[in-house]
Amino acid sequence: MYGLIDCNNFYVSCERVFNPKLKNQAVVVLSNNDGCVISRSTETKALGIKMGEPAFKIEQIVKSHNIAMLSSNYELYGDMSSRVMNTIAAEAPAIEIYSIDEAFIELSNFKYTNLLEFAVNLRAKILKWTGIPVSVGIGKTKTLAKIATNVVKKTPIECGAFILETEEQTIEILKKIKVEDVWGIGRRYSKKLRSEFVFTAYDFITMPDHFVKKTMSIVGLKTKKELEGQSCINLQEVQDSKKTITTSRSFAKKQSDIKILEQAVAYFADNCGIKLRKDNSVAKYLTVYVRTDHFKSNLPQYSQAITVNLPTATDSSLTLIKYALKGLRLIYKTGFLFKKAAVTLSGIEPKVAVQGNIFDNSDFQHADLMKTIDAIREKFGKEKLQFGIQNTEGFWKAGRQRVSKAFTTKWDELLEVD
Repeated sequence: MYGLIDCNNFYVSCERVFNPKLKNQAVVVLSNNDGCVISRSTETKALGIKMGEPAFKIEQIVKSHNIAMLSSNYELYGDMSSRVMNTIAAEAPAIEIYSIDEAFIELSNFKYTNLLEFAVNLRAKILKWTGIPVSVGIGKTKTLAKIATNVVKKTPIECGAFILETEEQTIEILKKIKVEDVWGIGRRYSKKLRSEFVFTAYDFITMPDHFVKKTMSIVGLKTKKELEGQSCINLQEVQDSKKTITTSRSFAKKQSDIKILEQAVAYFADNCGIKLRKDNSVAKYLTVYVRTDHFKSNLPQYSQAITVNLPTATDSSLTLIKYALKGLRLIYKTGFLFKKAAVTLSGIEPKVAVQGNIFDNSDFQHADLMKTIDAIREKFGKEKLQFGIQNTEGFWKAGRQRVSKAFTTKWDELLEVD
């Protein structure tokens, strides 16, 4: 048996922990630059506001219904996520952190435990220790646990937990679930399946195995078996190494000055380097991407990317910045207003596997320098030490006009009680 713990309206819930006035109020959290809705409270969902809705389109309904509109505070959400996951890990023998607000747990050793009681108690403990409400779903497979959690979210189950136990019960629920809502299927495959009159999860499991494998590969067949109660997707206690690392940003203001773009790209490359070093990995390839605002059809349009083969796989921010700037200068064109830029690292491998270039004596790792920089940033904050090309106050930085304090990660922003 597997369990899935899913935080309810996670970003909104994090905000409510430190601002009780938001508890019964409709709330939305916006993306970078306060662009679109990325988290909604239950009250907001009832008003018909959808995920991804541009902020400017909901201004009237926000005013008329007194909806609290907040900027995203990823520092706070990341720290609260760690607290939730640590609480779960203390109660479960094995955990797979699936996303910032979801975790699978393995329950095969709980044969003599009342699983519903366990789920209810775990939910209560998470709420007590972190203030975050969660839904808990349990099933014979990870896919069925995912479905059980969705049942909790869409059905008024007071205890906040649900177990898919019998075959009859499972079939009844699968008949009510749209095929595109099944974990592992999504929109791409659902179009093909609908053309074959497969509209629900139950329709999907009635299809022959050979058809599913031919249409959706072995991955689709595993999903089918999982829905049938046969576990095919194991718990990943140790996460696979990332295949790519990307830092991107839509600018608060469109930019044409290459110097401003250089500041942004340098910041993105440095951020990717930080992620590499935390994962103890190195990258072989670096891609720089820029584009204009494709929503503004009245403006000249341009988008371009370039991939640079690094001389030696590295995790050095200094080296990554150097080659990111080279790439940017090759694809930059005057006469355009750029809205977005990105840096992506690929060819990622463990740092222990890195080999030097015998034809070049340059130091592409800067190991001691990176170690010192990381230590200083860890102690005093990331923004306190930057490379010369970077500008932490640049116009390209994300606009967050309604951001809350970093209540749990900065001493000068701790919650104050009168």
